[in-house]
Amino acid sequence: MNPTDTIAAIATAAGRGAVGILRLSGPAAFAIAERITGSLPPPRQAGLRPLRDDAGRVLDQALVLCFPGPASFTGEDVVELQGHGGPVLLAELLRVAVARGARIAAPGEFSERAYLNGRLDLAQAEAIADLIDAASTQAVHAAQRTLDGEFSQRIHRLVAQLTELRVFVEGALDFSDEDIDWLADARLAERLAAAEALLADTLVQAAQGRRLREGLSVAIVGQPNVGKSTLLNALAGFDAAIVSEQAGTTRDLLREHLVLDGLPITVIDTAGLRETTDPLEQEGIRRAWAALEKAELALFLVDDRQGVTAEDEALLARLPPMPRLLLRNKCDLAGHEPAVLEPGRELRLSARAGLGLELLVAALKAQAGLCDVGEGLFLARARHLEALRAGSLHLGLARQRLREGAHAELAAEELRLAQQALGRITGAQSSDELLGEIFRRFCIGK
Repeated sequence: MNPTDTIAAIATAAGRGAVGILRLSGPAAFAIAERITGSLPPPRQAGLRPLRDDAGRVLDQALVLCFPGPASFTGEDVVELQGHGGPVLLAELLRVAVARGARIAAPGEFSERAYLNGRLDLAQAEAIADLIDAASTQAVHAAQRTLDGEFSQRIHRLVAQLTELRVFVEGALDFSDEDIDWLADARLAERLAAAEALLADTLVQAAQGRRLREGLSVAIVGQPNVGKSTLLNALAGFDAAIVSEQAGTTRDLLREHLVLDGLPITVIDTAGLRETTDPLEQEGIRRAWAALEKAELALFLVDDRQGVTAEDEALLARLPPMPRLLLRNKCDLAGHEPAVLEPGRELRLSARAGLGLELLVAALKAQAGLCDVGEGLFLARARHLEALRAGSLHLGLARQRLREGAHAELAAEELRLAQQALGRITGAQSSDELLGEIFRRFCIGK
């Protein structure tokens, strides 16, 4: 990316009569836009202008908005031409802009320029993509809070606390020849405990935010005819899977991406697990076991009329080491009411009658750590959790070194490493490779 270039990209809303937007950002944005429109309105005031091609023919009438840098999204001069959203028209406008001296923006380049120009930090820039991709209303609100800087403010507080700790410890090293044990000062222990508490709380919230963003992968397993496909259909709210009284109907994996009370979830319906000589069913069972290896939670169904049979026990013993929830299905046929039998481990329901599904959704949210999510949740990514865990590890090692007394230099280094790890979240410590990987995943025009 060359920040001296002027970049152009198209953003359009789908559907008949949609609005299409041509965005320009860079030092020549105003000049290029003026050559297309003939004249520009005053900054931050919309003006209706004709959009002309190379031959001076009017292509469209559009609202034009100018945002002088640095008070713009990218921190550069930005122009938006808001016209009609036909794909041929938009492609021609983009061609005209390029002919006037712009180039087509790379994916995420507008957000990357905003980051490089100090308009956003890295966590906020990532939140733009998360806001676009949000799978639930809760995720939208959480992404917006991250974009507003709530997550970043927490990280800045942590970095500030670590800075104070480093000043204290490194100052003690500078005066180590005096007869004062600076490291035994109660204020140091209090500040260290406060930083660890804030970091631990942030890590919990970030883990919840990541789950809200990425969801939970769940495999429905059990013997044939225990209601696995019926449960998938009940959760989906439509007939996603074929349901039959004949055993072995499901021969392949069936995946549905759902949102259950704000939790994105991928539900995998698998073939019934049993011994069979049917080659097609054998392949379905092999795929079922393979899917279990990749899932984060197994929903193991049994028929409530029969309870957990010896065959069920044998299958449970073969499950990979992973969280599992035993579901006693068809409770209505067994004459039982839906109920939680053991929190987080076993419950009774009827997929066919739709009884107890709310208990299952609550159990899934609890497994995802989202049962008591407050309004202050922010979205987070795997790299954020990795950085927070690294920061927590180094902070814990710093406390251990200080407790040992004779290792202040090592404690100071651990505090530095903790601060460096947290800096990777907002971009204070980020490599070019990381930035490239992050912004390449953005859509064009962002």
